[in-house]
Amino acid sequence: MHTISRPRPDDAGAIHELVAASDTAVIGASDSTLEDIADDLVEPGFDLDRDAWLAHDPVGRLDGWAWVIRNGESDLVDVEVIVRPGVSGLEERLWEAVLARAAEHRTEGGLDAVTLHISVYRSDEVKQDRMRGRGFEPGTSYHRMRIDHDGPVEPPVAPPGLTMHSGLDEQVRREGHRVYQEGFAEHFGFVPTPYELWHERREAMSTTDWSQLALARIGGRPAGVVIGNDAFLSDEGCGYVATLAVLPEFRGRGLGRFLLRHAFAADAAAGRKGTILHVDSNNTTPALGLYESAGMRRVMAIDVWRRRL
Repeated sequence: MHTISRPRPDDAGAIHELVAASDTAVIGASDSTLEDIADDLVEPGFDLDRDAWLAHDPVGRLDGWAWVIRNGESDLVDVEVIVRPGVSGLEERLWEAVLARAAEHRTEGGLDAVTLHISVYRSDEVKQDRMRGRGFEPGTSYHRMRIDHDGPVEPPVAPPGLTMHSGLDEQVRREGHRVYQEGFAEHFGFVPTPYELWHERREAMSTTDWSQLALARIGGRPAGVVIGNDAFLSDEGCGYVATLAVLPEFRGRGLGRFLLRHAFAADAAAGRKGTILHVDSNNTTPALGLYESAGMRRVMAIDVWRRRL
């Protein structure tokens, strides 16, 4: 019989080992680092005493990890349940806890319903079937894109009137946040986040490097932003474009391609093997085509399944 308990930040190592075992069984390798898990456990707003569970077997091995996170004040709730491959009889207990906590979020938020989101690797057909059996249905798909850098990448030539500004300056960070919020407002699962909370979350991440935020101004006005971090540096040796956004009024001028090439050149200059990003295949802008035309290739697909509760 497994014992259910609440996690603490110092459980990061055991959780990472379990997640790596689960990933390896599906995609052949771990898809997260110890730092990723450690960052998750201290993310502002993640209540370890109410929103997460660990399950240990009688000898103390961690066999289960589950969590629930409500996205701000919205009705969107991200969930996850991971059970060690080969362990039976545990998944149902964890799902009962997850669904009960999600229902509490609905009640506490004064909502008629909440929408649960869970991410599943496209290659994990077993988990996809389980999600379907639990009443989930496909929502959207994210493609992990990558380009390799064999040497220096020529920086793009800035069009007339465009200037670039570093996120080491707080005003630039604030403007970049606004561009990101407005640029992604119509995207799947987007929830508005105030600057203070967004900044706090970025500060809590060990992979954050504000020098990798680059804001484009056209005629002195904020127009686009690219935000990189070190999420794929330790395991893949690559840079990561976490966000690329262009305000609607500045689209159609090649600004997105310019910002992407800017990120490629910066990663190559830093000696990184390549650049990675994720893109929603149902993006309201033609982002997938942009990335493919810039030489990026899909290396993984992750499907988001949803259920109304």
